[in-house]
Amino acid sequence: MARAVEARRPGTRPDLATTARRIAGRIVDNLANSFVRSSHSATPIGEVREGGIVIAAPHRDAAESRLRAGIARGDLPPGYRLIESALVESYGTTRSSIRLAIETLITEGLVERVPNRSARVRVVSRQEAVAIAECRMVLESLLARRAAERITDEEITVLRTQVGQMARALAEGDLAGYSTLIATLHATIRAAARQPTATELVDRLAAQIVRHQFQLSLRPGRAPRSFAELGEVVEAVTARDPDRADAAARRHFRAVIDALRGGD
Repeated sequence: MARAVEARRPGTRPDLATTARRIAGRIVDNLANSFVRSSHSATPIGEVREGGIVIAAPHRDAAESRLRAGIARGDLPPGYRLIESALVESYGTTRSSIRLAIETLITEGLVERVPNRSARVRVVSRQEAVAIAECRMVLESLLARRAAERITDEEITVLRTQVGQMARALAEGDLAGYSTLIATLHATIRAAARQPTATELVDRLAAQIVRHQFQLSLRPGRAPRSFAELGEVVEAVTARDPDRADAAARRHFRAVIDALRGGD
């Protein structure tokens, strides 16, 4: 987290690594828009004016991206206090950018503000995690179906390579690496689906229960079972069989839900 955030020049596209860490667009960005002010000097589009100081949107976006990625990877675990001064130093950005990023993540349910204290990464109960997984099951099955319909030969190769990497991680007992590869596999299927609305919703939901799913992967016997379930999803998607892909994705998430409930 010590690396400085590099601001993009306005008008340039983010690199693929940054894009992969960010949720595929936002449903709304009302908070940032509420700070936009008109003036005689005309603040450039994509910038926010606060207290007479212009904050370039790329700085805000970079801070938001870093925070979201840290939460999704589990680097910032549930309950972690988000101290603005520490984040400013770690990310090499401005306090206003950090503040705006935190407020945006609050609206997305990833962060919560504790009365009389700083914001913290939101703690998600097991019951809420089950509810989120139930929603994900519907969306992920749709994405698997669309991926089977739209996947390219190149994406098929990528998926098969990722399954091989997951198998090696399991064989080596690298459960942390295996958990990370699961997220990568899901991201590849979502990209192949070319369904940005469902992808955006899933990414927001997935980030909220990443810690629960990581803990599931550490349960004895759970990782091999999940590997078999995900293998069926990949087989169906790469065979371009939408019905089978839909059914396999539902089976996998029913198993995840049962495990979250304590039945695994």
